[in-house]
Amino acid sequence: MIARPRLARFLLLLTVFLCAACGLVYELALVALGGYLIGNTVLQTSLVLSIMVFAMGVGSLAAKPLQRRAVGAFALVEGALALIGGCSVLMLYVLFAVLGVYTSAMVVVAFVVGLLIGAEIPLLMTMLQRIRRQEAGGAVADMFAVDYLGALVGGLCFPLLLLPTFGQLRGALVVGIVNAVAGVAVVLWIFRRQTRRLVRVGLLAGMAAIVAVLSTAYWLADDIEVTARQRLYRDPIVRAERTPYQEIVLTRSLAFTGDTDLRLFLNGDLQFSSVDEYRYHEALTHPALVGGRSRVLILGGGDGLALREVLRYDDVRQVTLVELDPAMTELAAEYGPLRELNADALSDPRVDVVNDDAFNWLRGASGRYDAVLIDFPDPEDTATAKLYSVEFYAMLANILAPDARVVVQSGSPFFAPRTYWSIDASIRQAGFATTPYQVDVPSFGNWGFTLATLSPDAPELRLPADAPALHFLDEDVLTAAGVFPVDRRARDDVRASTLMDPVVVEYARGEWRFD
Repeated sequence: MIARPRLARFLLLLTVFLCAACGLVYELALVALGGYLIGNTVLQTSLVLSIMVFAMGVGSLAAKPLQRRAVGAFALVEGALALIGGCSVLMLYVLFAVLGVYTSAMVVVAFVVGLLIGAEIPLLMTMLQRIRRQEAGGAVADMFAVDYLGALVGGLCFPLLLLPTFGQLRGALVVGIVNAVAGVAVVLWIFRRQTRRLVRVGLLAGMAAIVAVLSTAYWLADDIEVTARQRLYRDPIVRAERTPYQEIVLTRSLAFTGDTDLRLFLNGDLQFSSVDEYRYHEALTHPALVGGRSRVLILGGGDGLALREVLRYDDVRQVTLVELDPAMTELAAEYGPLRELNADALSDPRVDVVNDDAFNWLRGASGRYDAVLIDFPDPEDTATAKLYSVEFYAMLANILAPDARVVVQSGSPFFAPRTYWSIDASIRQAGFATTPYQVDVPSFGNWGFTLATLSPDAPELRLPADAPALHFLDEDVLTAAGVFPVDRRARDDVRASTLMDPVVVEYARGEWRFD
């Protein structure tokens, strides 16, 4: 007999709640890690969820023979789930950094975790009926109501509590510890009179060992992450931070010229090298500043380097910089070597920094801007694809002053021509006239931009008459930048990208091969 059945039933349903929350966190952690490391969050989400749901069905069937010894079997399942699920993110990150293996390992981990999650419900149902027999329909309703409520709480806790408080690696380890205690200790306490002492002692010892392993991994997580991360980069890492939006890494070394080479990487993708970033940012900035430039808008560009170039013009009265990640603008404003590189641009009184999603900000933006610089990461997933959509450029048109110029970083017309010309097509479909151009940036290779206006004629590619002395760009270089080789000229086999049909992601992934 179960002592105090009402309390026992409550505690078992609480266990269902906690285990469901833990299970969903494991799923979301795998999805988030894949988005950080591989990109293409739609594919990562589809892979993780479909594999885990299939594995849960297999786990439910596999648990049928275990129902005779449901208590011990459930404790073993939860111990294994706590260990594998808790260590899953750390293990996959190390495999990716050290061996370059991710997708195949993720499939295995997702299947095993799903298998163990699937085995929970039949065993829990058996134990629930042992406490108090009830009609099957009522027992199923109670079980799944609590299970789904736990999934809701776990889904909300992952982005709102676990990631901000513990980070991705440690967050999964904390959940593993909770999973182990809830799934082993609580269940064994409820059924202590129905479980042999030797079995209880063995299972509790195993749980203690699992908690010890997870706790040790928690305390070593920073060292493991730093060591693994360094394997991903050629040069020594001098600053690294994982934010709710991305992983920010700065490396520093001596370039072949003897100068210091400070490099910024976001989610592993190079954003600039201090040795040649001026080539990129001069090409991005100055062609847009012909004519009016009293009010300038920069979308992206949280490193402050495009802002530095804009502020070289004394008649610029106001610059609005819209950057999603506050950690990026804080780094640009506070980290000495980056402040030196951007000439402390973010502290200029003419600058207004807005930390917001550019798409959402644009929907509510007002006023008129004389020039706009768009410096977003490449459209490798749906989250960034909306920033290269026809709808985005159409909204942008609503806040432009007459004769305003817009420049969009558009990727490489050499390495990713379909992506490049799709961006141009999207801008034109939104009502702009465009002038594409491209330059060579040694760290990136050939790189392209799109100059656009709302006037009926394509904008002339030139520098402002009062442009400051530049290191790379002059009228001759800019004129040549508008000439594309025969094999990289505008093509007719690409489509404009929209919110409902983000083809630019398909083009980018096919050409850059992010996975």
